[in-house]
Amino acid sequence: MRLRSLRLRLLLAAACAIALALTAAGLGIVFLFERHVERRIGAELDTYLNQLAARITFSEENTPRLTGKPADPRFEKVYSGLYWQVHDEGSQAALRSRSLWDATLKLPQDRPALGTIHIHDIPGGPRGTQLLVHERRLAYATPAGEKILRLAAAIDRQEITALSAAFGKDVLASLLVLGLALLLAAWLQVNVGLRPLAMIRRGLAEMREGRSERLDVDVPAELAPLVGELNALLESQAKAMQRARDRAADLAHGFKTPLTALLADARRLREKGEDGIAAEIEHTADLMRAQIERELTRSRIRNAAAAPVDVAAVATAIINTLRRTPHAESLVFETHVEDGLAARIERDDLHEVLGNLLENAARHARRKVLLRAARQGALVRIDIEDDGPGIPAAQRDALIDRGKRLDASGAGSGLGLAIANDVLDHYGQTLTLEHSECGGLKASFTLPA
Repeated sequence: MRLRSLRLRLLLAAACAIALALTAAGLGIVFLFERHVERRIGAELDTYLNQLAARITFSEENTPRLTGKPADPRFEKVYSGLYWQVHDEGSQAALRSRSLWDATLKLPQDRPALGTIHIHDIPGGPRGTQLLVHERRLAYATPAGEKILRLAAAIDRQEITALSAAFGKDVLASLLVLGLALLLAAWLQVNVGLRPLAMIRRGLAEMREGRSERLDVDVPAELAPLVGELNALLESQAKAMQRARDRAADLAHGFKTPLTALLADARRLREKGEDGIAAEIEHTADLMRAQIERELTRSRIRNAAAAPVDVAAVATAIINTLRRTPHAESLVFETHVEDGLAARIERDDLHEVLGNLLENAARHARRKVLLRAARQGALVRIDIEDDGPGIPAAQRDALIDRGKRLDASGAGSGLGLAIANDVLDHYGQTLTLEHSECGGLKASFTLPA
């Protein structure tokens, strides 16, 4: 299974690298410690050989003997793990430490050069132990002639192994603590290293919410090309959308003259008494004009960052305009807008939404239109209600989706609610239609604060 988390990948890679490095370091440290201990013990064994060599004398029978013994008390303890032995190559006589008891050091059968120290690992020591042996052949002048003696000092390998094992446990504990510290450092490093990506993500979220137009270019050099490409793509997209809006505006102007001519034909037909045909032509032209307005509204919606817009100011301007229309001049408009309330939306877009909803409410209201706006957490909630006949619940969703008119006799195309929903959809919001306590329809929506 592929890991899709970059942070987890980096942490796993760091953990593996740390584990391998600490394992290699631990093995290397233990190996070096064992070699150091072995050299240190070897130096002690060489000292014992020198002590033995200095204290050897010969009896009247020309047999070797010691005038004194090495001072280490372990030589006097049976099977203590530290041993010495002096072997006469001629007479095969041997002197040995008390620690050997009834055993002997079984030295190799070779004949090393005189005076040099040879190091052996021999099995079969006392109680079957493995021994590290330092051996030296020396020639002594005696009245009976030259004597060749083999001096050997040995120590049980188990002592070196025990020291290494104890040291290894100490090293393991230290490396575990070090490994945890390195993992913590790696976690901090990964989080610091990925922070610029989090900044880019927040920048994209701000662009989606309309709070900025481009990504901040103040990023590490490794991410600068990515940010530059994203900004270039956004610039190209903005230019393409501007061209699309311009083409849509040109298209609307192109349709204006044919629609005007079509309505003129309808008036002439009505003057000739063809009221039925004239009504059909006017209805068709009305639908065409409304559909064009809806598509133009969609094309005008911008992706640019939106500054906070005063909700009360926009609502007041729209209501003042509606009061001059025939169907709204007798209505009462009640507004309850929280002081200083602002929504993060393009002013033209807010005007489009409130204009369509207030006009729709005024067209169906009997006496009153109510507008409420207040902050709701990080959002602004706006409710527009009327005391008209309302809309059955089963027909509300279809009205938003298709802009269907429920009263074919009234003026306008009935696409106002659908246009408002299209604009809100761009900001990630949805228009909600409910029954109003005033008796008619309640249209509600939210916007970023």
